[in-house]
Amino acid sequence: MSARMAELDGRVALVTGATRGIGYAVAHELAVHGATVILSGRDGSRAAERARDLAEQTGAQVEGAVLDVSAFDAVAPAVSAAVRPHGRLDILVANAGVMLSSPLGAVTGADVRTTLDTNIAGVIATVQAAGRLMMRRKSGAMVLLGSIAGRDGSAGQIAYSASKAAVAGATRSAARELGRWGIRVNAVAPGVIDTDLIAGLPAEAKERYSTATPMGRLGTAADVAKAVRFLVGDDAGFIAGQVLGVDGGLVL
Repeated sequence: MSARMAELDGRVALVTGATRGIGYAVAHELAVHGATVILSGRDGSRAAERARDLAEQTGAQVEGAVLDVSAFDAVAPAVSAAVRPHGRLDILVANAGVMLSSPLGAVTGADVRTTLDTNIAGVIATVQAAGRLMMRRKSGAMVLLGSIAGRDGSAGQIAYSASKAAVAGATRSAARELGRWGIRVNAVAPGVIDTDLIAGLPAEAKERYSTATPMGRLGTAADVAKAVRFLVGDDAGFIAGQVLGVDGGLVL
């Protein structure tokens, strides 16, 4: 492994919602750059399976862990249990989230509660748990997953957009509070990313999104993962409280 590929060597990273899509791509990116990765998800067997796959692909130390971020009071014990064998946590990527789409007139209280419990309450619980662990070493880096919908909104996704706007606020607040402990908190705000979340869209809809993006294509999970890796690495050592758009220029 080259020096550049080993830039995260010796660091322990926890990635939530990491069994597929952007979360899995982030786990892969951190693993190939030297981190020990705890790949977590709600389904423990699925997380363990994906961790084994990633370990075989990269040769890195990758472990699976059960973590349902929507259960606020259960998050801290789950994070502590996952991290305990390593005695440290250096990187958190709070990726777990849900996206429920519905016209405004059809949104239900259950939709709103599910979305907010996972996308913002879950993020706060995870940041709180990780922050306590990082404060012991007075160092660490966190990246929270936002969305361009949190800035510009999205028709048919009022609860999702509101939750992602809240992630931006949580990022800035956590950065202000944790900075004195040497902990950096940032966020990425992906645009339209070609994952299974949009797999059901008609081809013409995907083409419209591609055309609307100045770079002329949809984003990939790897595009987001590389931005995350930059933000948790030493090259971003004086960057905190920022929301980095990864959208091909869709939001300018």
